[in-house]
Amino acid sequence: MAQETFLTENMSSSSSHDSEPVSFIRQRPVRIAIYAGLTLFALLMVVWPLIVQIRDPSFQNHIAEHRVMVGMSKEQVLQSWGGPQTINTTFTKDGIRQEEWIFEDWESTAVVKHRYLYFEEGTLIGGWFQGSGERLPAQGPSNPHIPKPSS
Repeated sequence: MAQETFLTENMSSSSSHDSEPVSFIRQRPVRIAIYAGLTLFALLMVVWPLIVQIRDPSFQNHIAEHRVMVGMSKEQVLQSWGGPQTINTTFTKDGIRQEEWIFEDWESTAVVKHRYLYFEEGTLIGGWFQGSGERLPAQGPSNPHIPKPSS
C-alpha cells in the first residue's frame, strides 16, 4: 500500500511538471533557429573574405579604390596607400619578421588620425584605425611671470 501511495505521488508531481508552460527561449524550434543563425554568422565571417579574395585575386580593384585587405603584399599596400611615416620591425623567437606600418592623416595642424597595418613575412595580417587625436596645447607654467606695466 505504501508503494502505491509513493508511486501515485511521484506520478502526480511529474504530471504537474509536464503541464507547466515551457519558456519561449527553451522551445526546441527557437533554440534550433538561434543556433542555426549563429552558425551561419560564424560561417559567413570565415567564408566572406575568401569570396572577396576569389573575386579579386590580384587585389587590383582594391588598389584602384585605395583600400587594403588582409593577404596583400607590402608592394600592393604601397601601390594602394603609398608609404607609411613609420615602420617598426621586430622578429619573433622563431625568426619570423613582423612589421608595423604607421600612417598619419593630418586633418589640420591640431588633428591627426593614425592607421596601423601589421605584416608578417611581407604579407598583411591585420590593421586598425585610430580616430581623431587632437594635440592639446602645451601646458605653460602654473604661475607665469607677467611683467607689470610701468606707469
